[in-house]
Formats: sequence, C-alpha cells, structure tokens
Amino acid sequence: MKILCLKTKGKPVFFLFLILFCVHTAIPNNLFGITIKEEEELSKEFLKVIEKRYDIIRDPLITDYVNRVGHNILSAMPPQPFPYHFYVVKQHVYNAFATPAGHIFINSGLLAAFDREEELAGILAHEIAHVVCRHISQRIDRAPKIGLATLAGIAAGIFLGAGGTAALGNAVAMGSIAAGQSVSLAFSREDELQADQLALDYLYQSGYSADGLLSAMKKIRSKQWFGTDQIPNYLMTHPASEERMAFIDSWIENNPMAPESKRNIDRKKFLLVKATLMGKYGDEQTASVLQSQVKAAPEDPLANYAFALALAENGNRKDALKYLHKALEKEALNPYLIKELGRIYFLDGAYEKARNSLEGAISVIPNDTEALFYLGRSYMELNQLEKARDTFHTLLQKDPSDKETYLFLGNIYGRQEKLGEAHYYLGIYYKMNNRWKTAAVHLTKALQHTTDPKKKEELEDMLKTVQKESKRAAAEKRN
Repeated sequence: MKILCLKTKGKPVFFLFLILFCVHTAIPNNLFGITIKEEEELSKEFLKVIEKRYDIIRDPLITDYVNRVGHNILSAMPPQPFPYHFYVVKQHVYNAFATPAGHIFINSGLLAAFDREEELAGILAHEIAHVVCRHISQRIDRAPKIGLATLAGIAAGIFLGAGGTAALGNAVAMGSIAAGQSVSLAFSREDELQADQLALDYLYQSGYSADGLLSAMKKIRSKQWFGTDQIPNYLMTHPASEERMAFIDSWIENNPMAPESKRNIDRKKFLLVKATLMGKYGDEQTASVLQSQVKAAPEDPLANYAFALALAENGNRKDALKYLHKALEKEALNPYLIKELGRIYFLDGAYEKARNSLEGAISVIPNDTEALFYLGRSYMELNQLEKARDTFHTLLQKDPSDKETYLFLGNIYGRQEKLGEAHYYLGIYYKMNNRWKTAAVHLTKALQHTTDPKKKEELEDMLKTVQKESKRAAAEKRN
C-alpha cells in the first residue's frame, strides 16, 4: 500500500491507494485467512496471558486518560469492526504493542518518559494503524496451524519480551513449538512504514502534531545505546527505527503545518497523570528521581504529590502525608490529590479522615472507581454497612470486572446475616478467580437460600459453568 502526500495551500491532502486493503469495514472477512471473529477470539487468549503474567495498571486517572487520547485519534477514522481498548502495563522497559481486535498496550516506563500528550498520541496512532492494516493477524495467519491459546502465548512472549530481549534474537522468532516449526511475528520494514504513514494521517486528521511520533521514536531509540540487555522490546518487534525516523522527519519538513497541534491539549492533566504514574507505579530509581525533583523545586505541588505517592508505596505513610499536605497547600481543590490523601489515610488506619477526604473527592469525580473502592472500605471499617454496600454496588455498575468488589459485597452481606446474597457474591468472586470448587460451594448455598426464579436460573447456569471448568482443570492436572 502506498500513500502519497500532496500539499494544497499549505495543508496536506492524503490519497490512500488500495485503501480497501486496510479499512476492515469495506471488505469481506474471507479476503483474509483469519476472520474478524477469529481475531477477537485470539485477542481474548492474548489478554488471558497478559493478565496472568503481568500487572495491568487499573488506576482510573491513568487508564481513562490513555483511553481518551486513543479515542481522540479513532474519532477521525472510519468506523471500525470492533471497539478499541487501551491499557498500561506496569513494566519499565520502553515498549508498546497491539493485539488483533484493537487491544493496545503501552508500558508504564515508556509513558513516564514522555513529556507531552502528542508523544503518547503518536505511539498510539502507530499501534492503531497496525491493527487497522491487520499486520499481526496476517502474520499469525501465515504461522503454523497451532492453537489460538499457544499462538497468544507466543505473541505475548514476543511483544512483552518474556525471557529477556536478548532471547528474542534478530528475527524475533520462537522455535520448537510444533515439531520444530517456528513462528515469526516481528513486523517487517514495510509494515512499519505503512503504519507510520497511516499514523501521520490519523494524527493530522485528529488535530495532533505529527512531531510527537518522531519525538517518541527518538526517546525509544536513545535507549539502545545503553547496551544489548537494555534494548527496548519495541525496537525488536518494530524494526527499521532509523529509516522510520528519517521518513517521519521528511514528512514533517514537507508538511510544515502538521507539527502544530490543533487540539486544545490540557497540559496540566498530562503532568498530573505522569506524576501519578511515576509516584504510584515507579521503581526505586524513580523514587530517587522524584526526591531530587522535590529538592530542586520544593514548592512545586506536583513534585511533592508524586514524591508523596512514592513514599506511600514504600510504606512511609507519615512522610507521604506531610508531602501531600504540602502539595494541597497549592492545589487545595484538586480532587485527585484529595483522593490520594483519602487512600493514604485509609492505608494508615485513619478511617474517619479517609472517609471525609474520599467523600469530598467523589463529589467532584463521581466516576473514579478507586475513590469509590476506598470509600466503601472506609465505611466497612467504620461499621457503616449500608453505606458500604451502596458504595460497592455503585462501583460494580461502573466496573463489573473488579473482582474484589464481589468479595467485599459478600463480606458485607455476611455481616448483615443476608446469607443468600453473601454466598452469591462470594461465589462470583471465586469463579472469577478460577477457584472452581470454592465457587461451587458458595453458589450451591446461594441457590439454597434463593426463591426468586430468575436468580435461581442464573445460579444454575453459573453452577454448570463452574462444574464444567472444574472437571476440565482436574483433567489438565492429571495430564
């Protein structure tokens, strides 16, 4: 596929030749060996591998922000055959990758290295382009015919760098998986240039400056000079970085208006997200960097805030509260700072202070699931069970995938001696954690306490699923 960029009155006009090759909705699925449905099934297996082996950051401030930037780009694109989801993996190696069916991941280390939203937008646009062109799906289709679960594990190992970057080799291949066959899922130079071409178009159309992609690439490329073991996984799976940077630089030169963002970017929100990411999810080296930033700018509220979060993560909540209060002297109405104050109060056992702070934060950011979680737990510790129950039900409506919500609801109903509801929520909790036997015990007891026909039908269906999975797990263990 080729993209020609012509200038008309200073603005780029994009002619996309063979565009039907990349826009899924315009072509029948059977033109590709792997269908949209198969892509979605593969992505589910991929997510299982990721969630089992790696920490995905669930912090709503961070995840909502990254998803918002991703959807800013998608808003300027044609309709897609599946919804896109964006995730942050708690890994300090510079990396970003996409799975089939629109699941896009960026490592926390790479996100923390960015200095502005445009860099994040550039990398996300590039990964979106890989999905749109179905580069990963095509490579998987050309792979040996092995199970989706095996392919998902191989892909996760390659893109996440399981076993270290040196183990990936120049071809980024995994061998000896099926009678000596090998699978190579690294992108080709053509794939990368095509993704960059489309990414530049997406960025321009969505109002982001194109130089964000170039700046992000330079940051990733700079890591290569620290030695073989430090080469970012991104460079292993996304080759031709020098050629790509030269192409992007040339494109910007020929389109002088493109580097200027047309979006009204909230710089303060970006800096808050970065401070939260570094403070709560950084390593020891990050904590030292944050301490140095506070020494260099002792009155900077974000520097104090980030360092306070790092101290809290290391168990030093007394000093964490001191630095957080200092940050609040300058940002007294910032609901995210107030939320973190409540969270640290809770961890320190000051439940009334935690409740008061978290109630204040939620009055401004009612959809913040982390604030709701700690508020519910504060109510529990203060024996305000009705409020705790209502708070966790609100949280469940906003995020039904949060496993611990079911556990705490089970505990609350148990303390209220509502055994049917208690066993119901505990059964779901253990089912979500693949603890089939324990789940079956609770669901059976919930069924015994239930008279509602619809609830009985739901419980019977869940029990069938749990019993089936229990037998399957037992068979795998025997083998």
